[in-house]
Amino acid sequence: MESLTSRQRRMREKLTEWGQIGVLRFWDDLDSAGRAQLLAQLDDLDERFITALRARQWPPEELAAGALDEFTPLAHIPLPGTRAEEQTWRRARQRGEALLAEGAVAALVVAGGQGTRLGFSGPKGKFPLGPISGRTLFQYHTEQILALERRFGRTLPLYVMTSPANHQETGAFFRENGYFGKEPESVRLFPQRMLPVFDPRGQLLLEEKGKLSLAPDGHGGVLYALEHHHLLEEMRQRGIRFLYYFQVDNVLARIADPVFLGFHDEMAAEMSAKTVYKRDPWEKLGNIGLAAGMYKVVEYTELPEALKTACDDEGKLLFGQGSIAIHLFSLDFLERLMRQHIELPYHIAHKTMASVPDQGAAQAPGGLNAVKFEQFIFDAFSYASRVMVLETERRSEFSPIKNKEGDDSPATARRDLCELYAGWLAACGRPPQRNGDGTLAFRLEISPLVALSAEQLKRVLPPDLNLEQDVLLEARS
Repeated sequence: MESLTSRQRRMREKLTEWGQIGVLRFWDDLDSAGRAQLLAQLDDLDERFITALRARQWPPEELAAGALDEFTPLAHIPLPGTRAEEQTWRRARQRGEALLAEGAVAALVVAGGQGTRLGFSGPKGKFPLGPISGRTLFQYHTEQILALERRFGRTLPLYVMTSPANHQETGAFFRENGYFGKEPESVRLFPQRMLPVFDPRGQLLLEEKGKLSLAPDGHGGVLYALEHHHLLEEMRQRGIRFLYYFQVDNVLARIADPVFLGFHDEMAAEMSAKTVYKRDPWEKLGNIGLAAGMYKVVEYTELPEALKTACDDEGKLLFGQGSIAIHLFSLDFLERLMRQHIELPYHIAHKTMASVPDQGAAQAPGGLNAVKFEQFIFDAFSYASRVMVLETERRSEFSPIKNKEGDDSPATARRDLCELYAGWLAACGRPPQRNGDGTLAFRLEISPLVALSAEQLKRVLPPDLNLEQDVLLEARS
């Protein structure tokens, strides 16, 4: 085993090469455990990332979206409005169902976040969102997948990307709950990469004298994690050809939607996205389009005001379709990105973070002492040769929880869940009671193991169901 002295000597040479020798300035103040911890963190740094930063100007600026004069919205498949379109959707659904019956699909949920902004201690996936039962986000998503497995008779593997901060707790939660009925071998948890944080001068930020400041590499870091943990090889061995990607905080995400799968396969797309029509021109959703012949997603902050508010001949927003972070990847595409060593661009954020005194906020312009780097999954569109965009209904597939109160909060998500179930009941000829202001008179909740749609609910709905009280439909054990 390499001695501590030898490790320090080797690391000094590397840090000198990187221009980061200052990170060892408190070495003499550390005990042996502190020195070992710092060296372990330095050894774990991604050298390719550090080297790439050396070629970047400092202080860095956020990557500009580039010239958007010729940025045009990408054509999308709209919600069906005619009989012909309904038939097209029906055909896509049948094609997607065949893929599920073949066992060609896996799901990947990005679940590295904590529930801090919600006033909740723990991984966001553990947040209890069930209007009546208190079901967690993890349980909702996993039971959806289990219901699909039972329907199609094939395993649908679930890959859960955690962060080092919540990996152990997330794993323990799944184990304590028996993986919510799913076979443990078909649930794979893996942590995303942590990237070093820098001060405004480009020096590695020290949280403590013997501890680097680190931050998760963003949802785009899933590509690095898939390669690092050899998960694409595992998927290929399982017979997986399509990977459905979603974020844990969207309780309405329709996992492995057969229509989405069918259109993606029919169009031989490498990467696909679901969108909803924006509430207003300024809604915080990405914009998918074409720029200089390349597929591109432009964030809401970067789209010029003129393009945000521009309308077509029918009075609809030109960039009315907003991405809701639900994607579908062909495994061939992901494998090609790995073979070609494609690395998504790094975006930056200026933050105030805990640090040693000489790198603290008091010494930084504007009090922002930290420069954080992260990758965004939607940048992968630029490397795809063929993409597909499918419009979906907000009320049935998009209700994220981002805030403690107000829009996109637990309250709105619970409301939207109840409204989803109310729509199913109405389609079954059993509309629930409403108050004078149109809100539901009672809470509604239907386990994914009971039904995933109004059509399925119609076959199992109890004829004597009492709708003059809260309704919770659970699967019989």
